[in-house]
Amino acid sequence: MKEGSTEAPIRHPIDWQNPEFYDLDKLDEEIRRVFDICHTCRRCFNLCDSFPRLFDLIDASPTEELDSVKSEDFVPVVEACTLCDMCFMTKCPYVPPHEFNIDFPHLMLRYRAATAKRDGHFPFVPSQLGQTDRNGKLAAPVAGLANWGSSRSNKLTRPLLESVAGIDARVELPKFYGKTFTMRAKAQDRTGEAAPKDAPAKGRKAALFATCFVNYNNPQVGEAARKVLAHNGVETVVAYPGCCGMPFLEQGNLAKVAEQAEKVARDMCEWIDKGYDIITLTASCGLMFKFEWPLVLPDNEHVQKLSRATYDIDEYVVDIAKKEGLAPGMKPVEGGVTAHLACHARAQNMGPKSAEMMRLIPGIQVDVVERCSGHGGTFGVMKETFETAMKVGKPAARNVAKTGNKYLTSDCPLAGKHLVQEIEELGEPQRPQMQHPIEIMARSWGLID
Repeated sequence: MKEGSTEAPIRHPIDWQNPEFYDLDKLDEEIRRVFDICHTCRRCFNLCDSFPRLFDLIDASPTEELDSVKSEDFVPVVEACTLCDMCFMTKCPYVPPHEFNIDFPHLMLRYRAATAKRDGHFPFVPSQLGQTDRNGKLAAPVAGLANWGSSRSNKLTRPLLESVAGIDARVELPKFYGKTFTMRAKAQDRTGEAAPKDAPAKGRKAALFATCFVNYNNPQVGEAARKVLAHNGVETVVAYPGCCGMPFLEQGNLAKVAEQAEKVARDMCEWIDKGYDIITLTASCGLMFKFEWPLVLPDNEHVQKLSRATYDIDEYVVDIAKKEGLAPGMKPVEGGVTAHLACHARAQNMGPKSAEMMRLIPGIQVDVVERCSGHGGTFGVMKETFETAMKVGKPAARNVAKTGNKYLTSDCPLAGKHLVQEIEELGEPQRPQMQHPIEIMARSWGLID
């Protein structure tokens, strides 16, 4: 037996269609096996709140061992996991192919799926928040009213939202836009925009998966991506068959994830067949396309094909830089940039691509922060978990504030928003401007103000 693995980690397909996956006795047996290994190792003590909760639970038990901990007391440990994957990717020495076969995040996923099956339902409010396409379509026509009602400064609606839906009144919620990214893209396609004659990447074609967040909550990111790619000669189209299903994965709703995967992968493969690369604009969607969907539907041809053809937007620009070179004319972006490496970007195992990309800008100051923001989807929104999310993200926020840079970037827009709020809570005199890394690139070419 080896003490830790020296081989690259691998992940096994999620056996969610097997009835034993939901067998609570077998699940408890596996949880106890894994928790006991975690207890004797404790290398992950400072990653998130799951591990301190587990270790405190064991240390406070009569025998100070797992055998005297009741199974029902495991619930807070499971609830604190945001599926960031950092224990699996960066800390645990016992992940597959090690014989201990530890995959803590996917075990937490199994627990949520099994308990939901036992209870006959998933948590109501997170399930409704997970309906991102429905929510975006409803909010877009009344964006002004929706943003007024969700504003932190609204002392009428936010306390009501907290008491009725459990959404913490202190949380900075995303804004909606009446004109979505897909709408803007259609208008842009009608006018057309010719690439420079000497554009280095002419001949490349890419379909931008809009993502629910960019489509409804931050269309400027999509517009910046199209401008950067067009400036470098890449022909682009915007495609958005539907949400990647990450909000459902967080809840353990694997059937819904599979439904979204089948639908979206089938549609996106039509672009692949036409010679287009697939680009995702947020880290969570890239992770779903490349890694999670193939584990949920390992035998689905479209899912596997999409996984092989998908690039993160930062990864794609770096690929252009290495193979064809970037268009000339980039200028320094004054004020410096702090690149937060989002957990779901790091879990894609592609390296720190956002920082690598921005360092292509001449004379730019780029500092890197790798710690988790603590947001974790609905984890950073609900009243019962908001304080924990702020606690987990505080070290990252302090590191960002310490750089004193003008801009903060993150491939996860919710992580970036959360960190800006953390910095505000810390009482720092100056808050950085939150940007997507591709917006910094667009600014360096003068493509956006």
